[in-house]
Amino acid sequence: MAEPELTVLEGCVENIVYANEDSGFTVLDLDAGGELVCVVGTLLSVEVGEELRLTGRYSAHPTYGTQFRAEVAERRLPATASAIRKYLASGVVKGIGPGLAQKIVERFQDDTLKILEETPERLVEIPGISKRKAERMAEDFKQVFGVRALMLFLSSHQVNPMQSVQIYKKWGGGALDKIRQNPYILSTSDLHLPFVLADNIAKDFGFPQDSSERVWAGLSYVLSYNSNNGHTALPRKLLLPMAERLLGLSSDLLDVQLDAGIEAGFFISMQELTELIFLPLYFTAQKYIVSRLQLMLRVYSEKPPDVEAAIDLLEREKGIVYEGLQRRAIQQAVEHDAFILTGGPGTGKTTTLNGIIDALEQQGKQVAIAAPTGRAAMRISEVTGREAKTIHRLLEVEVGFAKTGKLEFVHNEQNPLEADAVIVDEMSMVDTLLFDALLRAMKPASKLVLVGDFHQLPSVGAGNVLRDLIESGVIPTVELTHIFRQAAQSLIVTNAHEIVEGRMPDLSRKDNDFFFLPFPNGAEAAAVIADLCSFRLPKSYGFSPFEEIQVLCPSRKGELGSVELNHRLQERLNPAEPGKMEFKSSAYRFRTGDKVMQIKNNYDISWTKGEETGGGIFNGDIGIIKMIDRGSKTMAIDFDERVCYYSFDMANEQLELAYAITVHKSQGNEFEAIILPVLGGFDKLYYRNLLYTAVTRAKRILILVGQRSRIEFMVKNDKKNLRYTGMKSMLRESMQ
Repeated sequence: MAEPELTVLEGCVENIVYANEDSGFTVLDLDAGGELVCVVGTLLSVEVGEELRLTGRYSAHPTYGTQFRAEVAERRLPATASAIRKYLASGVVKGIGPGLAQKIVERFQDDTLKILEETPERLVEIPGISKRKAERMAEDFKQVFGVRALMLFLSSHQVNPMQSVQIYKKWGGGALDKIRQNPYILSTSDLHLPFVLADNIAKDFGFPQDSSERVWAGLSYVLSYNSNNGHTALPRKLLLPMAERLLGLSSDLLDVQLDAGIEAGFFISMQELTELIFLPLYFTAQKYIVSRLQLMLRVYSEKPPDVEAAIDLLEREKGIVYEGLQRRAIQQAVEHDAFILTGGPGTGKTTTLNGIIDALEQQGKQVAIAAPTGRAAMRISEVTGREAKTIHRLLEVEVGFAKTGKLEFVHNEQNPLEADAVIVDEMSMVDTLLFDALLRAMKPASKLVLVGDFHQLPSVGAGNVLRDLIESGVIPTVELTHIFRQAAQSLIVTNAHEIVEGRMPDLSRKDNDFFFLPFPNGAEAAAVIADLCSFRLPKSYGFSPFEEIQVLCPSRKGELGSVELNHRLQERLNPAEPGKMEFKSSAYRFRTGDKVMQIKNNYDISWTKGEETGGGIFNGDIGIIKMIDRGSKTMAIDFDERVCYYSFDMANEQLELAYAITVHKSQGNEFEAIILPVLGGFDKLYYRNLLYTAVTRAKRILILVGQRSRIEFMVKNDKKNLRYTGMKSMLRESMQ
C-alpha cells in the first residue's frame, strides 16, 4: 500500500494527551479551524495555546481513529487574547494559574506575551503581583521562550525533531546562543549531527567558507565518519583529499588549517610509517591503553608459587590432561599481569580458560568474567559455571546518559572494580573506547586475561584492539592450534580452519554438520532460505525459528540482504492475523511475536528479570516482541528474559527485524543453526574473514545457499580489515 501523501496542518494546541520529556514524543489535540485533530510526533515542550504548522501524514486506526503523524513542526506563540489566556493557564510560566492568567490577559489583551518578554515590570499593574514576583515570572517566561525560539529556529533549518531534542538536552535554553556563535559545534560535539546540517546554518549566518571553524569542523567530520568504519585515525595524505571534496577548498589551505588545528589541540598528530591524524578522544584512549599495559608488563609482581605443581593438581582434580599449549597458556596467565589466549574453533579455548580461572582462584584471587554482548556473557557463564556479565554491566553505566549524552561508568580510576583478575571473552569485538574504560576501572595490581579469535571480524566500534595487541608482540600470547579429536569430527570446525588458511571448505558432504545448497539466482535462494527456516530445519531437527535458527547476510542490501530477507521471513514465520497487534516504523511493520534486534546502544533503558532490575540494552542484543499497545504507543520486548518497554519512536530509531542479520551484527552470538546466502552482492563485502566469522557462529548446523564460485571468491579474497590506529607502534615504542 502506498504511503499517504504529506499534508500541512495548522491550528492551536487544545490539549496535551501525553508527553515524554526524554524522547519528546507527544500526543495532543489540535484545533484546526474548529475541527479537533489527534496529532502524534516528536514535539518537545509544546504547550496548550501554542499555534503549530505541521507537515505530516494522516493515518487511520480501527480503534483510535484518524491521527495525524507530524514529521516537521513550525511553532508560533499564540497571538490572540483567548489563545494567550489558554497558553498561560496551562502552567507554562511558574506562578501563573488559570485565575491569574485571566487577569493578566484582561489587562494586556493581545500584547500580553510582548509585555512578559520586553517590559515585565508592568505586571505589577495586576493586583497581587509584586515587583519580585513579576521578575520571577519574566525570568521563567524567558527560559520557556528560549526553548520555543530554539525549536522554531531548528525546525526552520530542517533539523528533525529527534535531533532537536538532543540539542536541547545538551545545552538547554542557551543552545541558540551557542549555535549562533559557532554552528559547527552541532557536528563537532558528541551530538555528531551531520556536517552538512551545521554548514547550511553557518551559511545563513554568513560564516566564511574558509573560516577555521568550518575547516576544522570538516576535518573533524571526516575523522569521525571514518571512525564508523573502524579507524581511530587517518593518514594525513588520505584525510586532506577527503576534506577537500567535502569542503570545496584547496588542499594547500586545508594543510595550513590542519597544522593550526594541531597546534590548538583540536587534532593530534602522530608519526608512524606515515603521519596519522587523530581526534583527541581516540588518541587519549589509546595512550591510556598503552600506558596501562606498559605498567602491567613492567611493574614487578611477586613470583607465584610453583605453577607447574598447581596445574598438575588441577589435572588430578578435573580428571583431564592439558595439551602442551594449553598448559603453557595457564602458566603464562598466572605469571603475567596481562595475557592473551587466542585460537580457532575446536582448539580447546574453553577448557584452557576454565583452567586459567581455576588456577587464579587457587591463589585466592577474586575473578570477574565479562564479554561484549549479553549472549556472549550468557555462553561464557554456561561453559565456566561462573557468573559472567557484559562489560557494560560489569562497569555499570552511569545513570543519566540520556540527559548528558556522555558515556560514563560507575567504576573508574576513583572507584575501581574489586576483582583481582578480569577475564574478557570474545575480545575481537571490543573497541578502543570500551577497552580504555575497562582498564581505567581495574585496580592497579589487577590481572587481565583476554580471550578471542583475531581471525574473526574486528569490533563494530573504532579500533582493532585484539589484533593490534597480538601483532605488537609485546603482550604474552598463546595461540592454540591443535584441533582435538572430537572437534575434528565436525565439518564446521575443520572447514573453518580450511577457510582461515585460504583453502576451500569441503562442500561435498551431506552427512555431517556443514552443507552447501547450490542455487543459480537470488529468487530461488531466497525461497529455499524461507523454507529452511519455517519448515525443513524445524521438522528435521526440532529447531525453533525464533531462538535457534539464524540467517546471516554479508550485506543489508539486495535480494539476499538482511532487509529483504526479513520481510520475506516475517511473512512466513509471523504473518499478520486478526487481533495480532502491529505498528509500522519507517523500515518495518513490527508485530507481536516478532524477533527483533537492538541496533544502537541504549544505556538508559530499564529492564526487569524476575525480581532483578537493571539498565541498558546494547547494539546486537536480540529479543522477542511480547506486547504492542497502540493506546500508550509502547511495546514490551523480552531480551533473554530481560523485559523492557519501548515507545514507538524509540522502536523506530533503535530496532530492526532480526530473522536475518548481517554477519557483523552476529559477533559474540552463537546459534544452533546458521544459514548463509552466498550469491551476488558487492565484492568488497565478500572476503575471507567475513565467511570465517559466519561459519564460527554455528554450533550444530551450517548451511551455505548460493554459488560455489562466490565461496571460492570469499576464500581467496584475504582482504584484511585494514584499520588505521597506530596502536601497534605505540605499544612497541612504549616497551623499548
